[in-house]
Amino acid sequence: MGKRHQARELAIKVLFHLEYNPGDPVEGFDLISNHFASSAVIKPFSRQLVLGVCGHQSQIDQLISQSSKNWRLERMSCADRNILRLAVFEVLFLKEIPPKVSIDEAVELGKRYGTKESGAFINGILDHIYNELPKSDAAPDPDTPDRDREVKPEE
Repeated sequence: MGKRHQARELAIKVLFHLEYNPGDPVEGFDLISNHFASSAVIKPFSRQLVLGVCGHQSQIDQLISQSSKNWRLERMSCADRNILRLAVFEVLFLKEIPPKVSIDEAVELGKRYGTKESGAFINGILDHIYNELPKSDAAPDPDTPDRDREVKPEE
């Protein structure tokens, strides 16, 4: 399991904690990371995720609500809701991470922490959000050639 995956798992645990124990995200992060972080290497990225989700939660929740037909945010499981928040934050604000990576990671987290339907549910909502975003708002897809970049033939 990669370091970023571990960092995402830690971030999800912190977001779960904050859902049931509202308060300062930094304090929540410190409390949970001291119990669950097996490596100090994962903490900076995990902390960035938690603080980013908390700092942009209303915008993130609005996007999720618009894309989840027949599912109010409050009706979603805590796991699904927070995994979606994490992935939407990555897609919107972490341009160095390809959106497909964020979506795939979220689906895997959903399979681990949610129900047997969570992976498909999360994938459907994130796919809709990604496809509705103006392409300048999402990180570039590494599988799509950059039209502005000169492609040099292989030698």
